[in-house]
Amino acid sequence: MFWEELTSDHFERAVEQVERVCLLPLACIERHAHHLPLATDMFIGRDLCRRAAALETALIFPNFVFTEILEARHCPGTVALEPDLIVRLLDNVCREIARNGLTKIVLVSAHGGNYHFLRFFAQSQLASRRDYVVYVADPSLLPEDGTDVESQWETKVDGHAGEQETSMMLAIRPELVVREALRTDTEGMPLERLKALSELGVYTGIWWYADHPTHYRGEGNPATAEKGELLLAAQARALAAAIRLIKQDSKTHRLQAEFYAAAEPKG
Repeated sequence: MFWEELTSDHFERAVEQVERVCLLPLACIERHAHHLPLATDMFIGRDLCRRAAALETALIFPNFVFTEILEARHCPGTVALEPDLIVRLLDNVCREIARNGLTKIVLVSAHGGNYHFLRFFAQSQLASRRDYVVYVADPSLLPEDGTDVESQWETKVDGHAGEQETSMMLAIRPELVVREALRTDTEGMPLERLKALSELGVYTGIWWYADHPTHYRGEGNPATAEKGELLLAAQARALAAAIRLIKQDSKTHRLQAEFYAAAEPKG
């Protein structure tokens, strides 16, 4: 169920119904090549949470698009906030979710650029006592789904506005996919301008721009709505399985409370 669709009178009942689990779909507003909308990640994240909550009930927070996307500041339409503000804003939102009774907050990101940010954010929960738990959910596909999903892809390079994301958007919002703008050249292939560094495990913040300055990785032409539907359904089943496990989890909260007590100043 969607947070914003509930009345205030029904909210407390909903909190108990979902066993205090809230999904927080995280995305960003950024360029997705020539053919996908700026809010591609938002549409995908929202739909994934909707599908998962239909399988394992949970409350879904409204779209949250203010995450890490500094690497796309040079592209028209990008909304990139200051790093410290992003952390403070997400922390404030989590505290508000918990204040409303949802003490198991599941961060579900549809934006690959959030990988390091969300793990740092999860670690930052240890800085001060909290009466809620933040989970970062990025589950692998279930064994029974993996083969069917992986075998359908025709492209070997993917990752941003390529076959997978384009397929998902064709399944979710086909009217927003500008198929005539799909390229037939090699624009989506990595430029490898920092290949020597990356091969030795050297990381730098400009790595994505070095490979994909036009924010396109892969090839969108082979995408179909059928492929997108298969992928989204499989991802939803995996997320639903994670939600079930989170509902059953009492150890994390207990260990977190134990840690806070041990870390407090003595005497």
